[in-house]
Amino acid sequence: QVQLVESGGGLVQPGGSLRLSCTASGFSFRSAVMSWYRQAPGKERELVGFISSTGGTTNYGDSMKGRVAISRDGAKNTVYLQMNSLKVEDTAVYYCKATTIRYEYWGQGIQVTVSS
Repeated sequence: QVQLVESGGGLVQPGGSLRLSCTASGFSFRSAVMSWYRQAPGKERELVGFISSTGGTTNYGDSMKGRVAISRDGAKNTVYLQMNSLKVEDTAVYYCKATTIRYEYWGQGIQVTVSS
């Protein structure tokens, strides 16, 4: 059974930092490109960034570029999203996604709220 379980979300003040985790099971994590997306209320889901299966390549969307970093730990089957200098407009549900040659899997999403 494939599972992607996000954790680490919550309430943070503007300017603060947060690290999200996404732990995978049920498929070959080491062969999957791992991505983070987010969806704010009333807006379309957008790409935050992704990391290659080897971890050697990362790429980020414009909305959070320079403020986020994605990493992965093969031993833990976990991908991370480090977010810094958070803004109120970063408030959204954050999702991780795994893309393999054949399939695409999504996590259930986790709420991040940036507010004073």
